[in-house]
Amino acid sequence: MLSDKEQLRDISSIGLKTVIGELPPASSGSALAASVCKKITGRLTSAIAKQEDVSVQLEALDIMADMLCRQGGLLVNFHPSILSCLLPQLTSPRLAVRKRTIIALGHLVMSCGNLVFVDLIEHLLSELSRNESMSTTRTYIQCIAAISRQAGHRIGEYLEKIIPLVVKFCNVDDDELREYCIQAFESFVRRCPKEVYPHVPTVISICLKYLTYDPNYNYDDEDEDENAMDADGLDEDYQGSDDEYSDDDDMSWKVRRAAAKCLDAVVSTRHEMLPEFYRTVSPALIARFKEREENVKADVFHAYLSLLKQTRPAQSWLCDPDAMEQGETPLTMLQIQVSMIVKALHKQMKEKSVKTRQCCFNMLTELVNVLPGALAQHIPVLIPGIIFSLNDKSSSSNLKIDALSCLYVILCNHQPQVFHPHVQAIVPPVVACVGDPFYKITSEALLVTQQLVKVIRPLDQTDAFDASPYIADLFACTIKRLKAADIDQEVKERAISCTGQIICNLGDSLGADLPGTLHIFLERLKNEITRLTTVKALTLIAGSPLKINLRPILGEAVPILASFLRKNQRALKLSTLAALDILVKNYSDSVTPAMIDAVLAELAMLEFFQALVATGTASLGYMDLLRMLTGPVYAQSAALTHKQSYYSIAKCVAALTRACPKEGPAVVGQFIQDVKNSRSTDSIRLLALLSLGEVGHHVDLSSQPELKTVILDAFSSASEEVKSAASYALGSISVGNLPEYLPFVLQEISGQPKRQYLLLHSLKEIISSASVAGLKPYVENVWALLLKHCECTEEGTRNVVAECLGKLTLIDPETLLPRLKSYLLSGSSYARSSVVTAVKFTISDHPQTIDPLLKNCIGDFLKTLEDPDLNVRRVALVTFNSAAHNKPSLIRDLLDTVLPHLYNETKVRKDLIREVEMGPFKHTVDDGLDIRKAAFECMYTLLDSCLDRLDIFEFLNHVEDGLKDHYDIKMLTFLMLARLSSLCPSAVLQRLDRLVEPLRATCTTKVKANSVKQEFEKQDELKRSAMRAVVALLTIPEAEKSPLMSEFQSQISSNPELAAIFDSIQRDSSSANMESMDTS
Repeated sequence: MLSDKEQLRDISSIGLKTVIGELPPASSGSALAASVCKKITGRLTSAIAKQEDVSVQLEALDIMADMLCRQGGLLVNFHPSILSCLLPQLTSPRLAVRKRTIIALGHLVMSCGNLVFVDLIEHLLSELSRNESMSTTRTYIQCIAAISRQAGHRIGEYLEKIIPLVVKFCNVDDDELREYCIQAFESFVRRCPKEVYPHVPTVISICLKYLTYDPNYNYDDEDEDENAMDADGLDEDYQGSDDEYSDDDDMSWKVRRAAAKCLDAVVSTRHEMLPEFYRTVSPALIARFKEREENVKADVFHAYLSLLKQTRPAQSWLCDPDAMEQGETPLTMLQIQVSMIVKALHKQMKEKSVKTRQCCFNMLTELVNVLPGALAQHIPVLIPGIIFSLNDKSSSSNLKIDALSCLYVILCNHQPQVFHPHVQAIVPPVVACVGDPFYKITSEALLVTQQLVKVIRPLDQTDAFDASPYIADLFACTIKRLKAADIDQEVKERAISCTGQIICNLGDSLGADLPGTLHIFLERLKNEITRLTTVKALTLIAGSPLKINLRPILGEAVPILASFLRKNQRALKLSTLAALDILVKNYSDSVTPAMIDAVLAELAMLEFFQALVATGTASLGYMDLLRMLTGPVYAQSAALTHKQSYYSIAKCVAALTRACPKEGPAVVGQFIQDVKNSRSTDSIRLLALLSLGEVGHHVDLSSQPELKTVILDAFSSASEEVKSAASYALGSISVGNLPEYLPFVLQEISGQPKRQYLLLHSLKEIISSASVAGLKPYVENVWALLLKHCECTEEGTRNVVAECLGKLTLIDPETLLPRLKSYLLSGSSYARSSVVTAVKFTISDHPQTIDPLLKNCIGDFLKTLEDPDLNVRRVALVTFNSAAHNKPSLIRDLLDTVLPHLYNETKVRKDLIREVEMGPFKHTVDDGLDIRKAAFECMYTLLDSCLDRLDIFEFLNHVEDGLKDHYDIKMLTFLMLARLSSLCPSAVLQRLDRLVEPLRATCTTKVKANSVKQEFEKQDELKRSAMRAVVALLTIPEAEKSPLMSEFQSQISSNPELAAIFDSIQRDSSSANMESMDTS
């Protein structure tokens, strides 16, 4: 390679590159790689340092970079000498040498030790401060940016020194230097999120300044000229006129591009600044959609897309009613800017450039996803732009697909009337796309057609739009695709759905075409690949208000549907149930007993039975159906396999009885006898009690004199299931007649301490199910009774009391919530824990009248996180977790005060660990485990609902502690790590080395040989879970370059047991990704 002959040099360097490329990776721990690297490195460093011939030097740098990238960890001993041979090359007269040196240094910093890293940074900082020549300064800035990109987690602590220098160089009049400075900012923003935080405003203002930096071009008079141009019809010439000004020496576009990309990075990484972005960044980007350089324009669009995407996941709490009152949410600010966006995009949608038009469609699609309905006023301006791309001969397939999917999203998210003036223009190009030879275009166009059918004849509105001119075309293009057998799977499915929609909305206009089309559906129903889609389409048609005639195919279709109820595919079962339900309701006159027998053999469904009894078919009267339902329980001596079955049968019995009120009393009497009869099996008693409860919920049973005593006797049954069924039945029957039964239940609770727990469960059922108006008169009595029991020592009883208190509070929150709050001062820790638990039951995931009141006082309930009693603190965490999960808006603003107490509970406390003697053995018990578990569960929930309010680095400190804690907590923190890897990869990367160590410890722990079987199983579970976390960490692109991580990887691959776990998890996670893509 060092020879004078050029050919030899070329061949040998290719040879070396190939050798290095084929070496087993450092993580495999192979000895071969290590010895090859040791042999080559010394020779390479001398070739780089002493070579006069530049081409040899370039090859050597290339190979060195390759080797550091793949085998950096093996060269640790050589790192200092590699650094000293690379640094001087940064000032080489040849720019190519500098460039390759920067690449090699970038790979070096991923694996080098701290001393080498510090040397490198100190060198760069001192050279930058000297600033000898513009040319070397550019190189040093590029080098810093490269290091930050490859090892951002290491450069963070130097940013305080680096950033002021970079800001200073931004002001020097040198376009190339400016570009490199802004690129350096971008890498800091993406790679060092924590340390760059204080500098973000500076970075934004520099980017906004240079986003419009175009010294050689005048944009001012464009707007006035445009109208004149259009009038003269000089539009085409105007297109080409840009090129005449084009100036090859003009580098300013690179500065604008760097600024757009840097803004993109800022917007994507700083959730918490959204309102600020909409004030400053958004208008600036919109104003730059007119950028003349296509590459820069694409980056401006991309930055705006990132802004919209950041606004989208936040919707759950952006639509939070409290935030709405403040007026200035990101969504309301975006709303105000929509017309500016449309005005700027409108001009771009007819540009020649395909790339620009694609950007416009992506932008509109994202805009409508974030703000449904936002474009209603602008449809007339936008539709011609979309149609232009669908008809344009020069459009690429991808552009057409983007235009169609944009049209689809717009059609889905606006009212139908908005489009009626434009239907005539939209239909022909869409029909043409359905017939396109490229299946992806067809598939997208069928989606649009399906939506278009809903638009031209909305079934829920009787408006005067005349759909008839379009029906023939839409039907013809779709049916052609429905009939085709040799066609892409997705096109098949969408053709079925689209035809279903056409029949549902326009079936009355299809005439003679209808029966034939329905027969195609029968064929598709028999095919395993298309059956699910066809079931959904049939459900749609059966529910159509147009009363489509399905009779020709019912005889064949119903038994096929019945057979699906046996299939082991949940989605198919659920869809089929929905289809059968609607068929029996809407086509009862054509349903024959034979069809129904096929179905009844398979299922139990409430409304279905009510509909059946109502059909009045001869062999399907009340008693027939009742026998079919309850037969299995009475016939067998053994219990049914699924406990849930009893509840389902009971609900069906009640549904039947409601449909035939005359039959009720006799059946109820029979059930009462079944409970009393000493020969009844527990199964029969269970079913009879549940059925009594379900019937009594809707029908007043107070005329049955024995009912109370029969149920109370069942409270003494030996079977736990019968006991709980009895307590459920008592509560449910009380709902049917509160004045009769509620006072009775309250009196029993006071008089029967032994049965208190079951009776309180009955009370819970009453409070949960009865109407508010019915309960109002009893609230005070019930409240007084509950308070007596909230200090009970038995935790199970206290929990039921708390649930009752919470649900009772919902009935009259203005009076009762302040009362609950006053009990926080109770001297009994049991009472305090009951009250805090009660609050948990007032929180639900849908809006309630109590929400504003709760928001004002939940802080007081959460102050119990500082309660001296351990159990009260634990319960407070559980309530906090429930709020964070179901209604984050309640606690978002309290996090600053709550988090320190929450984190405090994650620590292991020595004073809570005690030793218990069990015979000859000593056994340690950790009383703090439950509260730690509760704290970590809260942390996990906060990741989903309040990520933007967390200091991730503080959060990670506690995750790190959890990784070394008890089994249950390890399992939780492993899950958190996996979530964190996808939510905030850059922060995790900065902490990677500290996170890998405990994972490694878990995976390499051996269980003592004489341990019990559970110990081995637990350890296996832990290993699998830890491996899942490792696989998740490895999805962060730079993770495997960490020396500790690659060392751990080689440990895994050299241990057969770990390697097997690792491989199976990787397979699972890649197939799970595939599945989530399919379902989306």
